[in-house]
Amino acid sequence: MDLVASIDGKVEEICLRLLTYREHSQQELLQKLALKGFAATVVQPVLDELALKDWQNDYRYAALYATQRLQKGYGALRISYELRQRGITDFDVNSIVLDVATSWLDVLEDTYHKKYTPAPFISRSEWAKRSRFLLQRGFSAAMINTLFKRLQLKFE
Repeated sequence: MDLVASIDGKVEEICLRLLTYREHSQQELLQKLALKGFAATVVQPVLDELALKDWQNDYRYAALYATQRLQKGYGALRISYELRQRGITDFDVNSIVLDVATSWLDVLEDTYHKKYTPAPFISRSEWAKRSRFLLQRGFSAAMINTLFKRLQLKFE
């Protein structure tokens, strides 16, 4: 019995140390502890206990992560994908955008203006290049087209 308690204590100690640096999702903690040689069957009860105490919270992690990515100019598609990669499946990114910016189009426009200077005329290859950049950032093609219409970009 003392061996199980000492393993649980060690797992909890590692989790708390990791959580003091930054928020982690449960999946991230499981992966990090698996690399240290702990089985998921040993780790999961400890993670459940930490979640009950609200020391680890997937929703809080997702909100912080989404806010940070929004502030760096990433779109909903990219943020949602990255959260799914980190084990967060039930999270609405749109609710966070209202706290950070007034709309997705504002986030898109800010991202565009950070990278490109205003120009009323651009070449088709430059238009394609700018579109690819914004697509890679996680904005939809429809949003990008709306932005280009809003900016009144014309081809040379």
